[in-house]
Amino acid sequence: MPASIRLLHPDEHQLCENILRGLPDWFGIEEALANYVRDVQLMQTWVTRSVDEVTGFLTLNRHNVHSAEIHVMAVAHSHHGQGYGRQLVEFAEQVLRNERIEFLEVKTLSPSQPSPHYERTRGFYEHMGFKPLEENLLWGKANPCLIMVKHIGSA
Repeated sequence: MPASIRLLHPDEHQLCENILRGLPDWFGIEEALANYVRDVQLMQTWVTRSVDEVTGFLTLNRHNVHSAEIHVMAVAHSHHGQGYGRQLVEFAEQVLRNERIEFLEVKTLSPSQPSPHYERTRGFYEHMGFKPLEENLLWGKANPCLIMVKHIGSA
């Protein structure tokens, strides 16, 4: 069943924080988690809903007229593998295509830092059509960053 997707209401950031806190294998660094909670309030954020609960969210950061980034995305652990993440990414891509934005990027933990959780994350993004572009030390040596990109349309 397709999820309903809507913009996050200004007073709902706690819903996103609850989802993040329920995913400590991905969002276990308190400072980063607090920054994401702040950012969902500042950037455009959409939530997916099942019948009676928010199941996930995606926050976009627009870099310029050509590119945007999935700044943070999370689906409640109990809803993994049910299509909510795919629906969020596809929805965001359509929003960006309507704005004539050509490229979408996402940052995740590099495969040079082994993690079964982030291996699943990278696999998800690869399945969605993202390609590895660059590895850097944006988050420090302990958490090497992999930038993945996807061409989503033509301006």
